[in-house]
Amino acid sequence: MPIVLAVCLLALAACAPGVNEAVDVPAPGGERPAGFWLGVWHGFIVLVTFVISLFTDSVSIYEVHNTGGWYDVGFLLGLGVSIGGGYGAGRARS
Repeated sequence: MPIVLAVCLLALAACAPGVNEAVDVPAPGGERPAGFWLGVWHGFIVLVTFVISLFTDSVSIYEVHNTGGWYDVGFLLGLGVSIGGGYGAGRARS
């Protein structure tokens, strides 16, 4: 049992993302890093952005040049609104 637990913990640790070196670094065009409100917007339009990103390399669904935690919070809020979140999923089953 301890070996199985150790293997599971190692597998989870191997999947953890690394540090984003682009946090608080301006984009190559000189734009300021994306903040909370851009995170909300990017999360809200994620479905459209995902489809576009399949056909072009110049579009991605997540802005790496961001302010860190606040961008992530905004992105998750926008994502929850765009896909309905837990409330929308529960209502669909009823």
